[in-house]
Amino acid sequence: MINIILFVLLPVVGVIAGWLLRWLFSKLQLSSNEQKAERIKSEAIKEAETAKTRMLLEAKESLLKDKNQAEKEIRERRGEIQRMERRLLQKEEALEDKSAAVDKKRKELADREGRLTEKEKEISGQEETLVRKLEQISAMSREEAKRQLIDSLRDEAKRDAQEMISKIEQEAQMAADQKAREFLIASIQRIAVEVTSDVTISTVSLPNDEMKGRIIGREGRNIRTLETLTGVDVVIDDTPEAVVISCFDPIRKEVAKIALERLIQDGRIHPARIEEIVQKVVKEVGRKIIEEGEKVLFDLALPGLPQEGIKALGRLHYRTSYGQNVLQHSKEVAILSGMIASELGVDPIKAKRAGLLHDVGKAIESDGFSNHAELGAELAKRIGEDKLVVNAILAHHGDVETESIYATIVQVADSVSAARPGARRESIDDYLKRLENLEKISTSFPGVEKAFAIQAGRELRVLVDTDKIDDVKAKDLAKSIAKRIEDELKYPGRIKVTIIREMRVVEYAR
Repeated sequence: MINIILFVLLPVVGVIAGWLLRWLFSKLQLSSNEQKAERIKSEAIKEAETAKTRMLLEAKESLLKDKNQAEKEIRERRGEIQRMERRLLQKEEALEDKSAAVDKKRKELADREGRLTEKEKEISGQEETLVRKLEQISAMSREEAKRQLIDSLRDEAKRDAQEMISKIEQEAQMAADQKAREFLIASIQRIAVEVTSDVTISTVSLPNDEMKGRIIGREGRNIRTLETLTGVDVVIDDTPEAVVISCFDPIRKEVAKIALERLIQDGRIHPARIEEIVQKVVKEVGRKIIEEGEKVLFDLALPGLPQEGIKALGRLHYRTSYGQNVLQHSKEVAILSGMIASELGVDPIKAKRAGLLHDVGKAIESDGFSNHAELGAELAKRIGEDKLVVNAILAHHGDVETESIYATIVQVADSVSAARPGARRESIDDYLKRLENLEKISTSFPGVEKAFAIQAGRELRVLVDTDKIDDVKAKDLAKSIAKRIEDELKYPGRIKVTIIREMRVVEYAR
């Protein structure tokens, strides 16, 4: 029983004893934490007092420093004010001295003015006495004498002015004649361009006469392909080791010549190769046109033109007018225009641009209703040229009124360039104009793609669109073209009109 009681009481006693020990430990720990907190609090109070003391010291030092700086600035400002006061006092003293001097001068001037007034009265009295004596001697009044003197001076001034005007006019006329001779001589010396005796044909040399057969090809297919692609007439006659290319269009003639030379050098002459070479040469000639346009701009030191203007100038390299190269003529007119503008004191650059572009319309294809001056003016306006340059181009043949001195300068320069000895030949230009008109008449009909005047204008080959022109319409078209040529053109002999219909189908095997 006792064991049971002990077994029950021992755990209870153990729990109570454990609780008492835990309570005592907690009490001791709380006492230790309170002591620690008190210690931290006292340390914090000390640090705060130390920081407060340090901040007070720093604030006192800053205030003392600001005070010293302010006192220094006040001393400097006070010194500057004192210096300004001294300068003002000096200026005031100088002004007082000047005021005294001015008063003295004013008094002297008043005394002198009084003396002058007395002198004037004295002279006026003497003048009246002299006038009365002169009136008695001359038997005329003062007004009559004044009127007679004025009339005499007026007549004398008129005579002197007339003599001076006559002298100036004579000198101006002599100077103008001298300048005109100088400009004419300068134009002849600057560009002595020979007139081409035969601008419509080119000769291509052959390595041997056997090459003629290869150029003609089987049943003439090679020469026919070359003529069709380039629009020229290839003449193969008895001339040894030579072939003649005839065409009024210099660009087409140049393309045909270069292409034929390449084919002869290459040795492979057949329709496909001919077409390939012609396409390459057309691109090369296009680049050459741009090079020639840029070269003339560089030679004249002119600012660049848009691409359209450069191409038009380059095409003039292959054009002639009355046997005179149009690009060389335009360059010559530009040089002369710049010289005249410099002499007259106006802008030489603007004058040179107008002179260079005055014939640019000759390189532009037209419908036949506009002349080259109108076409050139439209191009110049389109590429942004000055309106005075546009008017100079439009008026260089007198078709419209001139709006500025630049138009007159271009007219004079154009006349001087064209009038120099050996500059032009009219017969060849008339011939080329007739060939151009033949092609323009043909291309004006619907369905016509291209037209080439060959054999010196004795034959007209017309390429038509096969979808628009059938065999029946081709016969009617040939008759219509021939009838219109008869009505509108004058020409020797007769002209053969050939209509060519070609069906070409291209497909690629991939």
